[in-house]
Amino acid sequence: MINMASSQLNENIDRGQWTGRIGFILAAAGSAIGLGNIWRFPYSVAEGGGGLFVIIYLFFVLVIGLPVLLAELSLGRASQRNPVGAFKAMIPGKFWPYVGGLGVLTGGGILAFYSVIAGWTLGYLGKSVSGTLSQAVDGESSGQIFSSFVADPTWPVILSGIFLLITFFVVRGGVAKGIERATTLLMPALFVLLLALAVRALTLPNGMEGLIYLFTPDWSKLSLNVVMGALGQALFSLSLGMGAMITYGSYASKKENLWKSGIFIATADTGIALLAGLIIFPTLFFASADPQAGPGLVFVVLPTIFNQMPFGSVVAMAFFSLLGIAALTSTVSLLEVVVSYFVDEKGWSRHTASITIAGACFLLAIPSALAFGASPQLSGGDDSILPFGLDFLSLNNNIWGNYSLSIGAFLICVGVAWFWGIPKFLSALEDGHSQIFPMPGRQIVGLLVKIICPLAVLTVLIFIIATGNYF
Repeated sequence: MINMASSQLNENIDRGQWTGRIGFILAAAGSAIGLGNIWRFPYSVAEGGGGLFVIIYLFFVLVIGLPVLLAELSLGRASQRNPVGAFKAMIPGKFWPYVGGLGVLTGGGILAFYSVIAGWTLGYLGKSVSGTLSQAVDGESSGQIFSSFVADPTWPVILSGIFLLITFFVVRGGVAKGIERATTLLMPALFVLLLALAVRALTLPNGMEGLIYLFTPDWSKLSLNVVMGALGQALFSLSLGMGAMITYGSYASKKENLWKSGIFIATADTGIALLAGLIIFPTLFFASADPQAGPGLVFVVLPTIFNQMPFGSVVAMAFFSLLGIAALTSTVSLLEVVVSYFVDEKGWSRHTASITIAGACFLLAIPSALAFGASPQLSGGDDSILPFGLDFLSLNNNIWGNYSLSIGAFLICVGVAWFWGIPKFLSALEDGHSQIFPMPGRQIVGLLVKIICPLAVLTVLIFIIATGNYF
C-alpha cells in the first residue's frame, strides 16, 4: 500500500532526474566537497600528526564512509523519494519517516549557519580583489582584519543573503537544468583551481617539506582524539547522516551503477581534501608558519603568507574563489534536501519551496552572522544569553553538524541494515547490474553496514557527548 502511494505520487510530480552518470557524480561529489575539505581537513591533519591522520582518515573513508554512502544512495534510488518519503516507502512503521524528517531539519539547520561562513569566503574574495588583504602583513594585522570583518553588523548578513540567493537560483532551476548544470561547470573549475594552486605551492621554496609533512605519519601523536577526529572527518565530509545522498540518489536512473558511482564520489571527495593539503602545507612551510594554526588557518594565517608570495594577490583571489565554489556546491545540496521534501510530500512547486526555505534559512542565519561581536548576547562571552560559553554559530554547528548528523547517520545505518534488510540493500545497490562482489565481498559489505558502521557512528556520538570535542 505504501509503495503504491509512492508510485502514484511520483507519477503526479515531475521530480527530475540526472541526465547521465557524469552529472550525477559531479553533483553528489559537489555535495560532499565543501569547506570541510579545504578548511577543516588541513588543520585536522596538522593537529593529528600529519600523515598519521591521513592514513586513519583514508581507512575510515573506505570501511565506514563508503558503505554508509552506498546505503543512502541505494535507499534514495530504490524509493525515488526525499528522505522522509524514502523511509515511508521502503521501511514499514511510523517511526522511520521521522528519521528522514531529522535529515530534512538537519539540512536546513546546517544551511542556516553554513551560509554565514560561505559568505565570509565572498567577503575575502572581495578583499583580495580590492587589495585590502595586502594590509595583512603579519598575524596581528591579519587577525584584526578578520575580527573587524566578522564583527561588522552589516556585511556578514548581506553576504550570507547573497550566497543563499545564488543557492536559490541554482536549486530553483531543477535537477538537470539547475543543480546538474551548475555542478558540471563548478566542479571542473574547482579542480583546475586546486590543481593550479597545488602546483604553485609545491614550487615554492621549502614547499616539498609540506608535502613530506602531509604524508609522513607522526606515530607519537596517535591518540583517541586523533582516531575520533579522523572518523568524524570521514563521515561528515561525505555529507552523510542528513539525507543529502538519499535525495541525490533518488534522482539517479535505474541504469546507474551505484557501486561505481559511490566509489567515484568518495574518491573525488578524498582527492579534493588531499589536494587542499597540497596547497596549505607547502604554503605554510614556505613562510615557516605553524601548521597547527587551527580554524584561523584560512582567514588569518594564509592571507599573511599570500602577501609574501610572488603574485600573491592572484593566488589569494584564486584560493578564495575555490573556497566559494566548494561552499556553493554544498549549500545547493543542503537546500535541495529540504526542497525535495516539500515538493514530494507537500506538493509545493519547486519555485515556492526554494524561495520559502532559502528565505527562512536567511532569517535563521542572521543570529549566526551577528555572533562575532555585532551582538554580545549571541557571542558566547560574559554578556551572552547562550549556554556553554558558545557563540550562536558554534552552538548551531554542534547541534546540527555534530549531534544531529551523528544520530541521523546511526539511524540510517540501523534502518537500512536491520529493517530494510541487507539483501534488499544489496539488490537495490546492484539494480540492473552484475553483483558488486563475489559472495565473500557481498558479505563484507553487509557486515560493515549492519554492524561496523553503526557501531562506529555511535562511538563518535558517545565521544562527542563524553568529551565535548566537536568536529
